[in-house]
Amino acid sequence: MEIKKEQNGSALTIKVIGRLDAGSAPELSKELTTALDGVTDLTFDFAELKYIASAGLRVLLVAQKRMNKQGSMKLINVSEAVLEVLDMTGFASLMTIA
Repeated sequence: MEIKKEQNGSALTIKVIGRLDAGSAPELSKELTTALDGVTDLTFDFAELKYIASAGLRVLLVAQKRMNKQGSMKLINVSEAVLEVLDMTGFASLMTIA
């Protein structure tokens, strides 16, 4: 997995490339711990995310809970495969998907 960040003031876009699974989720989680300081608008760009597992969903849930307190979060460019996982797990109703 590769993570690319682009910050513009208090808006942060995180592009996740590859697979977000048990092996890579801790890396994203660690990155978010400090990256979200002062952020009020968080966007995850999943254009190049091929797969998401339950460990990745947990990272998204933690990020969503934090952003509920300090701003907003959305997912963009979500592939059919990833959207199917979000739908099946009920995460699609918890998150803003553009």
